[in-house]
Amino acid sequence: MRVRDAIEADGDHLAELADVPTEVMADVVHDRTLRVAESDEEIEGFVGFDAHEDTVHVTHLFGTESSCERLLDEPIRFAANEGMAVEILLPESEADAATAAERAGFERTGSGPRFEGQRTLRFRLENPETAAE
Repeated sequence: MRVRDAIEADGDHLAELADVPTEVMADVVHDRTLRVAESDEEIEGFVGFDAHEDTVHVTHLFGTESSCERLLDEPIRFAANEGMAVEILLPESEADAATAAERAGFERTGSGPRFEGQRTLRFRLENPETAAE
């Protein structure tokens, strides 16, 4: 599986994975650090993240369990280099992403806010240096 930066041309496929309008993903591609995982030129998942103060916030994580697990290496590595924690909010329905987060060392820290009526779960990784090793 290869991980690369997302480009504008990925927008339609990313929107389909996240079940959001294409226009929304076009904005995300421009506004966030966005990586895609692909195998045989097929996009299997993506992660979007940004950093504020002392935390890297994973704002998007969609795809297969294995692609999500591989994609989490990106924000974890960034956070480890900057001495920051990592936090993820995931819709309850994203079981593959939640499993990948737990395998990567994240701990569930409770419920997050509702998005579009859907409950979310909050995950946090305090010491990404140990997870990145």
